[in-house]
Amino acid sequence: MNTEECLICGAPLEYLTRDEDMECAICHRWEPSKTRCAQGHYVCSDCHTQGMDSIFGLCLAETSADPVAIVRRMMELPFCHTHGPEHHVMVGAALLTAYRNAGGRLELERALQEMYRRGKEVPGGACGFWGACGAGISAGQFLAIATESTPLAQEPWGLSNQMTARALDSIGRVGGPRCCKRDSWLAILAAVDFVRERLRVEMERTVPVCPYSRHNSQCIGSRCPFWAVNRKKPTVAFLCVHNSCRSQMAEALGRRLAGEVFRSVSAGTQPSGRINPDAVRLMKQVYGIDMEEDQYSKPLSQLPAVDLVVTMGCQVQCPALPCSHREDWGLEDPSGQEDRAFLSVMAQIEEKVLDLKRRIQADRQML
Repeated sequence: MNTEECLICGAPLEYLTRDEDMECAICHRWEPSKTRCAQGHYVCSDCHTQGMDSIFGLCLAETSADPVAIVRRMMELPFCHTHGPEHHVMVGAALLTAYRNAGGRLELERALQEMYRRGKEVPGGACGFWGACGAGISAGQFLAIATESTPLAQEPWGLSNQMTARALDSIGRVGGPRCCKRDSWLAILAAVDFVRERLRVEMERTVPVCPYSRHNSQCIGSRCPFWAVNRKKPTVAFLCVHNSCRSQMAEALGRRLAGEVFRSVSAGTQPSGRINPDAVRLMKQVYGIDMEEDQYSKPLSQLPAVDLVVTMGCQVQCPALPCSHREDWGLEDPSGQEDRAFLSVMAQIEEKVLDLKRRIQADRQML
């Protein structure tokens, strides 16, 4: 995710009350706009959303029925900024994908193309200038596409407008200033509930913990339903003997795939003092994660208080480590073996991390 406000200089954005003719600092096209940065730079919507077509490949390969998880993966792609009109496409695309994967009937590729066209028509700043947030409109566009609504339709027309109203009401009740991440999640959760009630399609419903607040200078903090401080995340400790391979990969994948649900840490009963170089290389190659950046091999004594303990399969005994839940994943140690052994264990860890995430979300009694 791109974190700055102005794409040219990083300065804060300014919103005018009337259009002025502005020249895009990237493509040099002139057009009327109300938005520029404090230094006078303007970036048109086409340039701001450059690379957004990468969501097609992501969505078509996606198997999840959780639209929040899907849009979170979009938010990590290079084209996505902290705020911007790309969210007006992303919300609907995530919902269409999850809806199809949950059993909803639609031709996904065609639906995504239609969503892309419609979403791009909603300009940046619509939330303040039109009184209708683009994320909320995107939720309505999703339903219109899914139900094949037209201006002459009866039930689909009514459902689509009700969907937009439900999403905008959810967004408006929290209040401003705008946050494209918060408003996207509010619109998606409203759509998940609406589709379950009216179309009888059950998409997965997860409430995220926001990791983006430090990138948003207008973050509303405790007023946000997704603010991390409002929701304590459990700490999961991944343990093995040497804390050099499996537990390190589990910590890294826990952070990447389930960071909004639980905090991941790792340690060893006899730490080796280094992370396995093959694990480092392959995690970087497959997931783009550099484990040496902020992970290291450490003893149990350096762990914080933990809620859940997961051992890797090496019969680690930790009687002095209190927790509310323990489980063993029974993973073979790939150290000293060929790459395919590492890749197999990495795939198993990914599957188990996602399963643990789902179980924690569904059953808080684990904690």
